[in-house]
Amino acid sequence: MGNAGNAGDAGEPGTENPTTTQPLVCDDGLVHPGRAPLRRLTRFEYNKTVRDLFGDTTEPAFSLPSEDVGNGFGNDADTLSVSSLLAEQLSTVAEGVARRATATPEALAKLHPCASNVTTGSEEACARTIVERIAPLAYRRPLAAGEADELLALYSVGRTDATFDVGIATVIEALLQSPDFLYRIEWGTPDPERPELRRPTGDEMATRLSYLLWGTMPDEELRRAAQAGELSTKEGVRAQAERMLEDPRFRTTVRFFFDNLLPISNLADLERNAEAFPTFSRTIGSYMREETQRFLEHEIFEGTGTWASILTAPYTFMNGPLAAFYGVDGVTGDEFQQVQLDTTQRLGLLTQGGVMAGTTHSNTTNPVTRGSFVIQKLMCTKVPLPTGDILEKVKPPDPYSGATARDRFSQHSKDPVCAGCHQFLDPAGFPFENYDAVGLFRTTENDVQIDASGGVPGTDVMVSNPIELVRALAENEDVLSCFATHWAEYGYGLTLRSEDACTKKDVTAAFKASGYNVKQLLVELTQTDAFHYMAAREE
Repeated sequence: MGNAGNAGDAGEPGTENPTTTQPLVCDDGLVHPGRAPLRRLTRFEYNKTVRDLFGDTTEPAFSLPSEDVGNGFGNDADTLSVSSLLAEQLSTVAEGVARRATATPEALAKLHPCASNVTTGSEEACARTIVERIAPLAYRRPLAAGEADELLALYSVGRTDATFDVGIATVIEALLQSPDFLYRIEWGTPDPERPELRRPTGDEMATRLSYLLWGTMPDEELRRAAQAGELSTKEGVRAQAERMLEDPRFRTTVRFFFDNLLPISNLADLERNAEAFPTFSRTIGSYMREETQRFLEHEIFEGTGTWASILTAPYTFMNGPLAAFYGVDGVTGDEFQQVQLDTTQRLGLLTQGGVMAGTTHSNTTNPVTRGSFVIQKLMCTKVPLPTGDILEKVKPPDPYSGATARDRFSQHSKDPVCAGCHQFLDPAGFPFENYDAVGLFRTTENDVQIDASGGVPGTDVMVSNPIELVRALAENEDVLSCFATHWAEYGYGLTLRSEDACTKKDVTAAFKASGYNVKQLLVELTQTDAFHYMAAREE
């Protein structure tokens, strides 16, 4: 039996796709609120927040332990526990941010102009001014009575036998370790028409919007809309969402999303045998990642902008070195430029070199891991980990047991223990055998013609090559709805469960109605009952 690759890459797949569960009663005229777990800032969100709060661009949170994968994006609220190590390192990171924010008179002045010419007589008043400015931003809400005084007391402790900047740094350290900063706390407010429900307050809705679309704290316009009550309606939220999609911060979120959805984030660290792949290098790997991100950004923001068009676009982006690696003529220099593809060899996102190299974990290709990527990441069909007798057989075939991967991996279908799984996995992986372990197109392996035929899992659709597979996947309802599910799980910071079935149905229906437009999907995520309502708290 073949190598399963990563955790969850092999095993007996379920017969039911999570996007097509039992019939639901979601159009009953009732409000179906979403779950509102306590969400801790992720490293991505922490970095973006301290950047906007203090102008700190050092990305300090990357020194923190990485999050559990959870929903695939590291922001699954149910997995964001706090270990003693994380607590200790959060303190260290906060200390560093505070030190940089108060290191020079220029830095202090960014907190408030009063700090640029502070005197002994004006220190405490200036400290209060700074607290009253930055604390509501850090907490993403107005300060409650007495909170400013508590922070000023910390300032006084830090200022004892020290200087003004040390006192302010003490306050910043406390802010950054406060639950009100580290967590997105939502109390909600009772809905007057539905006492069994609560709705996010204006500030809580502003925070939901900002972390969904930007991965950071609300800006001034969002805070103003919150205080004016403009975020109490779906129409008001939609208006802000549409504004925010045009901000460059949204493009950063899109990059982060695809870095986690696709196997491209570690391409710069990808290692291959230099003798077998002499033209590949880590630099080429980094260019592949940029190719994919440039392509996605262009198609979403300037192109057709649909998930289907992303999967079937006849172009990509390359710079001179990457084009030379691919064997494409006419591209020079380090700048990436749009390049038309030979659509007999490549078409859309999935056939890009980075995606093909990223789904290969050794110097030889593995149709199981590539098929697993299609099934799990593109179709949202869970493939459980193998256990028992099956686990004993999870190992890669001898690379000399057959001239082509199809020859080597065909044993899966012959072994009755493995057949049920691999008859499902392999047909989605074999068409990608036209791409080697570094993503270069090929027609032969070991001088033997590659049979790139296969099919779409769970259907009777058969294909003869990767181009046909890509086109078939782009028309598959499970592929289209799965993409919407991934965005919902990322945007809501959780793994959708059975109780979230109506949310999933609403999101996928809205995505379909939009023509599967990616930007419109993000707007629709802000319009669901799950985004606007939460169950009433138990008193």
